[in-house]
Amino acid sequence: MRYNPTFTIIICFLILFFSFYTKKEIYAVKYISDITIFKSINKKNINLPITYKNEILNENIKTVLCHKKEQQLSLSIINIESNDKLLISFDDLDGDIKNYAYTIIHCNSDWSKSNLMQNEYIQGFNKEYISSYEFSFNTIQKYTHYEFEFPSKNMRPTLSGNYIFKIYEEETGKTIIYKRFMVLDPQIYIEANVRRATLVENRNTQHEIDFIIKHPNFIIADPYSDIKVHIKQNNREDNVIRNLKPQFIRNDELIYDYEDGNTFWGNNEFRHFDFRSLRYQSERIKNIDFDSIYNYVYLFNDKERAFEHYSIEQDINGKFIIESQEAWDSSVESDYAFVNFKLSLNEITYGDLYLLGKFSDWELKDEFKLSYNRKRKLYEGHLYLKQGYYNYHYAIKDTTKGRVNVNLIEGTHYETRNDYYIYVYYRSVSDRYDRLIGFLKTSSKTLF
Repeated sequence: MRYNPTFTIIICFLILFFSFYTKKEIYAVKYISDITIFKSINKKNINLPITYKNEILNENIKTVLCHKKEQQLSLSIINIESNDKLLISFDDLDGDIKNYAYTIIHCNSDWSKSNLMQNEYIQGFNKEYISSYEFSFNTIQKYTHYEFEFPSKNMRPTLSGNYIFKIYEEETGKTIIYKRFMVLDPQIYIEANVRRATLVENRNTQHEIDFIIKHPNFIIADPYSDIKVHIKQNNREDNVIRNLKPQFIRNDELIYDYEDGNTFWGNNEFRHFDFRSLRYQSERIKNIDFDSIYNYVYLFNDKERAFEHYSIEQDINGKFIIESQEAWDSSVESDYAFVNFKLSLNEITYGDLYLLGKFSDWELKDEFKLSYNRKRKLYEGHLYLKQGYYNYHYAIKDTTKGRVNVNLIEGTHYETRNDYYIYVYYRSVSDRYDRLIGFLKTSSKTLF
């Protein structure tokens, strides 16, 4: 066959062309892949806003309390212009002495960290040592009780809003506690009316909260964007009503009068147990036992209340009180015990069951989750608690609908006596933080 140089040149050209094209495609794919990986890494490293909540980060820290001094059932809220004092306390079950300190963090209305620097909202030092501590006395469980008052002579807030106590070990810098509190700068007045739901289908099961914000001496340029209102039932966190806008504006009044969107399930009065004494069995306690290491409290089996008629029962709306009847000083003479809970109920297939109340910070925490005993056909669990009087509900974490449901176990009635808290925040276009300018506690007791 005769040699054809033209044909050879064409073949070489095609080989080189496809070779370069393939390399270009490989480099392109690799470049795109690298970009994708880079973006993925960057997404993971984006500093999303941290939402602070009441949290204990050390399993040996128990019974974290924050309330007004000498008012154990009060909210952790103080007036910026007053001499109000908060008392913060906790127990360390290690029973030794540690150097703890605390600081405060300013937050937005949603409890994410604000953009303020500490020197903009703190007068004095930005940290304080916790020097007041005392060892437990005459208890099986040994612990060290720490407490401090706030504001102190060395630290006080200068701005209103939401705040977090950050308590940590001085040597390691490790945080052990986050605890919420609020500072109020009253600029407005709130008038509220708790009533049966307006809609006929909800009148026997829900409460409606209508209210008016009055601001005669405070200018609100744009009520629809400058004002944020949060309504809480018994100060629960899972069913907070937010994002309500005024329906009507009249002179210096913002009127919130909805038929829907401002309603809560009435639920039921809280269950309770009282182990302020470990010597005597109170109404709800079946048995008390102890050994050389622990105390044990066994409650009577609970039952479902969803289909029962309403019955008046005294409660403290989900809160608890630390107290020992045999003690001079309950803060250091109250002992701890494993409290055992049982609820007779068919197994729930669409979610998990939890204990809910102030003792769980109104959250569904792992330690408050109950397990199902198929042999005995009941839910059971235990908590390690300090002596006192406690309220609680059973709550379902509905995994199919992504919500917390109390009334499926407890029932719901308009007659139930709940506390309702209205918080009003203000932030104008020029402001860099949410100011807490109004607060009101009201109750459905006014229905009767």
